[in-house]
Amino acid sequence: MVTKLALLGAGRIGKVHARAIATDPRAELVAVVDASPTAAEAIATVAGCPVTTMDAVLADAGVDAVVICTPTNTHADLIERFAKAGKAIFCEKPIDLDVERAKACLEVVRQTGAKVMLGFNRRFDPHFQALRAEIDKGTIGDVEMVTIISRDPGPPPVDYIKVSGGLFRDMTIHDFDMARFLLGEEIVQVIATASVLVDTAIGEAGDFDSASVILMTESGRHATISNSRRATYGYDQRIEVHGTLGSVAAENQRPVSIEVATRAGYSRPPLHDFFMTRYMQAYAAEIAAFIDALEQGKAPSPGAEDGLIALRLADAALRSVKSGTAVRVD
Repeated sequence: MVTKLALLGAGRIGKVHARAIATDPRAELVAVVDASPTAAEAIATVAGCPVTTMDAVLADAGVDAVVICTPTNTHADLIERFAKAGKAIFCEKPIDLDVERAKACLEVVRQTGAKVMLGFNRRFDPHFQALRAEIDKGTIGDVEMVTIISRDPGPPPVDYIKVSGGLFRDMTIHDFDMARFLLGEEIVQVIATASVLVDTAIGEAGDFDSASVILMTESGRHATISNSRRATYGYDQRIEVHGTLGSVAAENQRPVSIEVATRAGYSRPPLHDFFMTRYMQAYAAEIAAFIDALEQGKAPSPGAEDGLIALRLADAALRSVKSGTAVRVD
């Protein structure tokens, strides 16, 4: 059986997902929708499928599922519309920038029984999955501390910053989800600090570009997150998990993993330049997991509830920055 998918949104992340769909023989991209005909046509031509409209996809019984890559402020509405139409849904994070709107969307998902998966692709990175596997095997004993370093090569345009929902909802939200994935317990307290160190225009837009966050579980386990919108040396993505019997770490990845030794010393090639190449395998694996869930009749994971929890943690982090205090998360 081939799962027929429609791509909603033909921008940068839409191209990434179109490529991921093409790598799975069980999936077929059958339609592309975008406000820009040129962007939609570029993907549709490669996939060999038509450019169509949102209403046409809603009415098409031949479309099994949709992949939502449209702007964030459209996600909740589209999830609700396609849930009511009986389609399975893969949606990029976040569900919405507002927790209450996200909760209302989840209620529609529950009422319709729709299968919804959120795009927390880092759970599917082979290096982070190998790290999780060592935790599950008991190699490092009980998890005590998680350290996540996530730094972008450079900031996005200020126009994007203004509509992104801010650093915590746009960037750190991936790290909140990864912390939950690795801690094995829900987070009950957030302490965050943030500042503007990279670009004053980001601060003028009401956001931050540098942040440190400490997350605590009820038992006392904690995760520390370090974020920056500037890493002159490449896309910095590292994780270490410390446990009662040892630790396990996932190092930065490079397009070419070699080391050169000369009289001048040791050197290695640069890191990946951004998420499109660093997480290429993860994007393919998450689409494969989505197809697996549909074929097996299971609820996809991470689901909409995971998206809501990560959004609540983002809000708690922002409240902590503004108040200068620890914030309790129910």
